Amino acid sequence: MEKPVVAVVAFDQISPFHLSVPCVVFGDTHPGVPRFDLQVCAAETGPLRTTAGFRVQVDHGLEALARAQIVIVPSWRDPAECAPQALCEALRAAHAQGAQLVGLCLGAFVLADAGLLDGRRATTHWAAAHAFAQRYPKVVLDADVLYVEDGPMLTSAGTAAGIDCCLHLLRQRYGGEVANRVARRLVTPPHRQGGQAQFIEQPLPAHPRDSRLTDLLDWVRAHLDQPHSLDSLAARTLMSRRTFTRHFRQITGTTVGDWLLGERLALSQRLLETTDQPVERIAALAGFGSAVSLRQHFGRAFGVSPSAWRQTFRGI
Repeated sequence: MEKPVVAVVAFDQISPFHLSVPCVVFGDTHPGVPRFDLQVCAAETGPLRTTAGFRVQVDHGLEALARAQIVIVPSWRDPAECAPQALCEALRAAHAQGAQLVGLCLGAFVLADAGLLDGRRATTHWAAAHAFAQRYPKVVLDADVLYVEDGPMLTSAGTAAGIDCCLHLLRQRYGGEVANRVARRLVTPPHRQGGQAQFIEQPLPAHPRDSRLTDLLDWVRAHLDQPHSLDSLAARTLMSRRTFTRHFRQITGTTVGDWLLGERLALSQRLLETTDQPVERIAALAGFGSAVSLRQHFGRAFGVSPSAWRQTFRGI
């Protein structure tokens, strides 16, 4: 079977980290993971300077975008600088041919310059969100999330959120087990919902007492079939409702209800992809209570039914 082509757009003054994110997900060999034909390309010719003081040599020009099923713009050097016209035209042509277009971090500015995000939801690095909103009023900006998918356009917040976005793309095409294998190789969380907050006040426990919350999160993940509430979880950690709410948001960046829903949806995805359990049983295991509730939440989150999601991953 012919390997899918993933074109990654490099440019002068690129951040090596941002360039490496799609390369390590789609370019490295991971056991049990489909291979991709990764092609790093650029509008400029000659060695490209990086922000780290060394240069990279790119073997492909923008013609690589015409061959790609996935086109990734991993960042952009300056939010105030418009993307080159040649790059915008190549991106529009790739979109017209049915390619999935991805803008990681400030790469969303490039897709917006090409007019590809008009009327669509998108996100970018929180520090550049105000400038983005002013410059592209036709784009529906959601500056509080890790990544956003709207049709063939996928955009992410900054830095590590680019890894989440690429893993989401891998999960979407090949299922949770494949994405999890890559995540384990990268020693990164296998799945964070796109709606999770991109800026977390204290992503790591700031006090030994907060280890109770990290232990609690692991326990809840192992007992999603049980009913949970803000009050029951606060009682389990011997915290007041107010204190627990504050610490929970500091650790997760979201509310108890939203976090629980995200975990239950993620478990449902894994069970649909990897087991033959009926939808009713999956609803019970994930804590939705009924198949009707699972279908409602699943359809709202992913735009398809649980059965359609399962069918997508059959034979992979």
